[in-house]
Amino acid sequence: MDLVLFQQAQEHITRICRIIDQPSGHALLVGVGGSGKQSLSKLSAFILHQEVFRIVVSSNYSMGDLKDDIKNAFVKAGAQGNSQLFILTDGQIINDRFLMYINDILSTGYIPELFAADELEEVTGRIRSEAKAAGYLDTPDSLFNFFVEKCKKNLHMDLCFSPVGDAFRIRSRMFPGLISSTSMDYFHAWPQDALIGVANRFLGDIVLPESPENLCNTISEHMAYIHLSIDEANNKYLALERRHNYTTPTSFLELIKFYKDLLGTKRGKIED
Repeated sequence: MDLVLFQQAQEHITRICRIIDQPSGHALLVGVGGSGKQSLSKLSAFILHQEVFRIVVSSNYSMGDLKDDIKNAFVKAGAQGNSQLFILTDGQIINDRFLMYINDILSTGYIPELFAADELEEVTGRIRSEAKAAGYLDTPDSLFNFFVEKCKKNLHMDLCFSPVGDAFRIRSRMFPGLISSTSMDYFHAWPQDALIGVANRFLGDIVLPESPENLCNTISEHMAYIHLSIDEANNKYLALERRHNYTTPTSFLELIKFYKDLLGTKRGKIED
């Protein structure tokens, strides 16, 4: 991805890295859709040499499928010792019961009865020598405790939720681990300098007449002004109608894309 790392984005990256670098460090990123939560999470995982783990949700994705995916993540984190970042968005939660498993991971670091007895014996057998070297006894309970401790150290949750609507409030009340066992980072609206920097980056490949730098900067400033003026209109709309209307960074990127497409179409007509 072609990311523009403005000041606010860099601050979010440092916060996410600080959270997921700790044992049992889980992040809860709260912001409207398109504000960069997933992109910056992936970059933070790359910085810390962590594997990004995600689920692929379809219409027939069930609790059993989620349990199998989580089981694979636990095997990689506990048995293989790979550091994992499990990125989960609110759009992937097609059933609120999914959060039962997530709440258990956040609260205790493990899901009761996740593995069958024979599967657990196989997994703990793979870390027996490592557990002995760490001073653990060669007993099923002791090996299991060592496995869970490794999972806590290597498996990190990264929840990307939107505060829009009632879902986030209801889920937080039903599953308290989402709040009590995570470190929260709020993604606010992009500031003006960030909007100008992003517009300059994506308009940089357009050939503009006479003074390209000055003209490009002027267009970028105007785009930022348009985007921020919509936020002001949203506030007036909320005050008058008591209803929310959100303008996300994604809509700003769509504005830049629309401008480039329209400019290309008009130039093509003139050349014809």
